Amino acid sequence: MSKHTESSQPLIAICVDNTDYEMSLKRRTVYPVIPDADAEQDNYVRIIDETGEDYLFPSSRFVLIAVTPDIEEAVLAEA
Repeated sequence: MSKHTESSQPLIAICVDNTDYEMSLKRRTVYPVIPDADAEQDNYVRIIDETGEDYLFPSSRFVLIAVTPDIEEAVLAEA
């Protein structure tokens, strides 16, 4: 996972592995990412799920993609 800072582009996460998290994560689903430096140091990512709650998951479960602010806004509108 690439490090994310407040000045970098917003990120979205696409779940590629939901093993052991089948009830919480859906493969091939796009999740908004909340920057969390402490989580990133431990190789975790904070995502917003379909209920609007944020949770930490191992970053290895996702592909992270930098997006423009307008794309992030569109993804958040769907969350």
